[in-house]
Amino acid sequence: MGKLIYAADDEPYILDVLKEFLTNAGFEVKTFSTGDLLLEQFRKIPCDLAVLDIMMPGTDGLTICKELRTLSDIPIVILTAKESESDQMRGYMFGGDDYLVKPFSPSLLVMKIKALLRRTSISPESNIPFGDIIYSPSYHDILCHDKPIGLSMTEFSLIGCLLEHPGNAVARNTLLDRVWGIENDSVETRVTDETIRRIRRKLASAGSLVKIIAVWGYGYKLEEGDV
Repeated sequence: MGKLIYAADDEPYILDVLKEFLTNAGFEVKTFSTGDLLLEQFRKIPCDLAVLDIMMPGTDGLTICKELRTLSDIPIVILTAKESESDQMRGYMFGGDDYLVKPFSPSLLVMKIKALLRRTSISPESNIPFGDIIYSPSYHDILCHDKPIGLSMTEFSLIGCLLEHPGNAVARNTLLDRVWGIENDSVETRVTDETIRRIRRKLASAGSLVKIIAVWGYGYKLEEGDV
């Protein structure tokens, strides 16, 4: 049985297309007419990846995305008919891992989903210790006091970029490119700041002394913190 994918959209035609293409690609697919129904099913049986339309009856897709992110670190793809940059940034800020604007190519969506799932199944070469945390590819998470702290895939990718340059600052533009594939250096960078804020909160909740320090006008760096 292939990976389990949940998809929510209020357009039956879109759901039919998604189910056909994803099933043909070897995935098990369950579709829902609202995000609320998807979330209800997820609480019973979690999936491996979720596809969410933004504009749906009931709770909107971004709010569902945010709620899913409190429950799991699964990859989330956002679908929307809106083309504005601000909507794209909101999708990322709410915890989405990728984004497609309608009308979209189903084949492109399948490619994006395969790429996201590959990122969650890469076998580790080694763990990377830093201060009181361990970057663990096998968990796709950071361990603090031998326990995962619950990072999403995007959060895990971002802190991995910072760990490539421990103690040195990494530019916001570099993080946007490496983590989200956004190459335009004029794009709104709040998505990076929001993701950093979530990582800081999780590190603090786990009791870690590691700090993510803002370098004004440039980016961020990791510091081990004071004992």
